[in-house]
Amino acid sequence: MFRSFGLIVLFSMAARAEVYMMTLKQAVEQALAQSPDVVMARLDEQKAAQAVKIARDPFTPRVDVGSGLAYTDGYPQSVDGAAPSVLNAKATEFIFNKQQTYIVAQARENARGAGYATAAKKDEIAFRTASLYLDLERAAQLGDIAKKQVDSLAKVEDVAKERIQEGYELPVEGKRALVELKRSEQRLQGILADQDFAERSLAVVLGHTASDHVKIAGQEPQPLPPPDSEEAALGAALEANQDLRRLQSAMVAKGLEIKGDKAQRLPRVDLVAQYALFSRFNQLDQYFKRFQTNNEELGMSFSIPLLPGPGINAQVRSAEADSLKLKSQYTATRNRIQLNIHQAYQDMEKAEMSKEVTQADLDFARESLSVLLTQMSEGRASLRQVEEARIVENEKWLAFYDAQASAERARLSVLKETGQLLASLR
Repeated sequence: MFRSFGLIVLFSMAARAEVYMMTLKQAVEQALAQSPDVVMARLDEQKAAQAVKIARDPFTPRVDVGSGLAYTDGYPQSVDGAAPSVLNAKATEFIFNKQQTYIVAQARENARGAGYATAAKKDEIAFRTASLYLDLERAAQLGDIAKKQVDSLAKVEDVAKERIQEGYELPVEGKRALVELKRSEQRLQGILADQDFAERSLAVVLGHTASDHVKIAGQEPQPLPPPDSEEAALGAALEANQDLRRLQSAMVAKGLEIKGDKAQRLPRVDLVAQYALFSRFNQLDQYFKRFQTNNEELGMSFSIPLLPGPGINAQVRSAEADSLKLKSQYTATRNRIQLNIHQAYQDMEKAEMSKEVTQADLDFARESLSVLLTQMSEGRASLRQVEEARIVENEKWLAFYDAQASAERARLSVLKETGQLLASLR
């Protein structure tokens, strides 16, 4: 019963799974629109924008209307700090509050930093999407080669069996051929498993479920233009890298926070306006020499902190420690970017050299196969020799695809660090 229920669940999950065919450009565009990480970054940016309005709120007049009407017996006591009234209104507004001014400026800088954080998250998602797409392309190429290799080894095994039956080969040759065939089948199974995982991973990045699959559309991707030189890439990275901009904004915001903490020692001036409607019901005319129904008050409230206490110094020291921490993070990020770009250029050089070597090796293997095919047509080479040459050629193709993928991934790393990745993928 439980087994049947489990099979039903698996079949229902498989039925809900979707397959999406996409080009690299389409995948990147969808990731930037639907990726959960990008969506959360945008929400943080919106939250930071609302924080600016919250910080500015005290500088906007605020009016509260209410009533302090109450039954009194004897002397009319105060209600919320005022005499009992039928209707009262109070308006307040900050006129001079240096601490709150710095808080507003800090909120604006935090909002700007949130924009940099969103841009950095977009670069990260674009890099992850392009990397997974490259993995899919590589897996498809390797899968095709692995399938051809399995077919060639299957033919080699068949030839080995025939020659063993005819007495031209020892039985150990048949076992060797079988081992090679099983090994190639194992490699093919691993490649297909990696391809399946990459398809699911890309689907999750694009905002789909982990049961969905994204497959490459089959179009050849446009080559990604690498920067002119390592020095130019480093200069562009230091100027445009979103992580560096975010840290710069965070340092500015922290500096404003320090100024705001110090500004707690400064005087404050608030606008105060009040209105109260009194009634004789509370017997106010019996306790005060002069009774007036309508009462207005307009003025300013001054506050001068004479003994602010040790807490302000503690807040300043804490904020200064955070500022030093941000400066250390900024320096570490600059060094990381420089190392990443240097490593990426080295990887590109090594990958290009590897491509040249593997290309030459592949050309040699293909030429050798052509010679054997000619010899087989003339009766001077056997089918087994030809299939073994095909296996060698397939191995050279695998090495060539690996070198090609390494070069593309190194280019992606450079473009991500320099802030040019999105422009190159769109």
